[in-house]
Amino acid sequence: MAATYAGSARFAITSDFMNRTRVVLVAACSMLFGAALLRTAASSQQTETHEQRAERFRQMSIAGETRGLAEPFRGITTDGTVVPGLFAIRSTGVTTEPVRKAADVFLAALTADQRGKTLFPVDDVEWRKWMNQDFYVRQGVSFLGMNDAQREVAIQLLRASLSAKGLKQTRDIMRLNHTLGELNDNDFDRYGEWRYHITVMGKPSATEPWGWQLDGHHAIINYFVLGDQVVMTPLFAGSEPVIAAAGKYKGTEVLQDEQNMGLALVGALNDAQRQKAILKVSKTGNENLTEAWKDNVVLDYAGVRVSELSDVQRKALLDLIALYVDNMDAGHARVKMDEVRRHLDNTWFAWIGKTEPGGVFYYRIHSPVILIEFDHQVPANLKHLAKDPSAPNPQHIHAVVRTPNGNDYGKDLLRQHYALHRHGN
Repeated sequence: MAATYAGSARFAITSDFMNRTRVVLVAACSMLFGAALLRTAASSQQTETHEQRAERFRQMSIAGETRGLAEPFRGITTDGTVVPGLFAIRSTGVTTEPVRKAADVFLAALTADQRGKTLFPVDDVEWRKWMNQDFYVRQGVSFLGMNDAQREVAIQLLRASLSAKGLKQTRDIMRLNHTLGELNDNDFDRYGEWRYHITVMGKPSATEPWGWQLDGHHAIINYFVLGDQVVMTPLFAGSEPVIAAAGKYKGTEVLQDEQNMGLALVGALNDAQRQKAILKVSKTGNENLTEAWKDNVVLDYAGVRVSELSDVQRKALLDLIALYVDNMDAGHARVKMDEVRRHLDNTWFAWIGKTEPGGVFYYRIHSPVILIEFDHQVPANLKHLAKDPSAPNPQHIHAVVRTPNGNDYGKDLLRQHYALHRHGN
């Protein structure tokens, strides 16, 4: 999208910019991966057995959990203190019955052994045990270990909980994990479409708190339910590559709108706004701050405050936020966007990196009730195909959505529920 000014406060984001940006990025991606697939991959001999690698990954997972869970959950804050009163138990008027029914069907389709691995208490620390990296040893039942019927009802649970856009994004991330396997000498022991796990916290209920989690490489969804309220954070979406230039899922792509609309928004700022929004122009590494094990990050507001934007710029920012929120079902996405709008004047937009098509960058949108990060990352599992394996590139993207001030995983709502209804007494 390109920004054009009418006076000093208006801009329009045009399809021409989107098309030109897409051409630049797709051409670059096609050249990179097309060339890689035409030549024989120079892979090293496997120096460890399957069992040795599994044990190494297990130890790495334990180390990550030990560090990440050392502190009890507090939530992301700007100064170490949770702002009270932001989230209330209330009726949204949007039913969660389809999600509950889908969860019941899913659990009924599992064997007793699978259910035993999948079910956890609603307040279990299992909520916090997610990690983007492929090596992480996950809990729950894996799509890989499901039969076709079980796999279908698991996808139905995603379908009932997410929008069509959210389901497509999630499934495309899973498919691109297969592409990643293809680009690593068909290593489907490590990568693959079905290497994703589901856990269910609590008993699916119309009145009691419960939820589910999807956990796997580049796709993490935490979905908390209390009555007709839903909290769908932390949410992690990413991929490497983000566009499949060849292979089984050639043409599959993710996070291109999030990339291009973010680029258009920074391009639409005037000089004074840009000076505030752009924290630094050099981007040489990874910038995301709130990925796995970062539940208690202290992160102050930075960048340009939305109260300083024009009406048209504010709408563009809301449209960008909606790209992430609209992964939820339509009704609960509207509820969340209403919450976002109530705090819009205290929302901040920050940028790191280049501001032209094809450049690498990071942006952050931060308010008391939502935190979004988008980041072009350094190659991780495709270093052997990268022009510069130490520099970020547009073929590796991480995006994270959080609910600051203690309501990730719906924990503030759960706290309030327990205060009203004393359990276990």
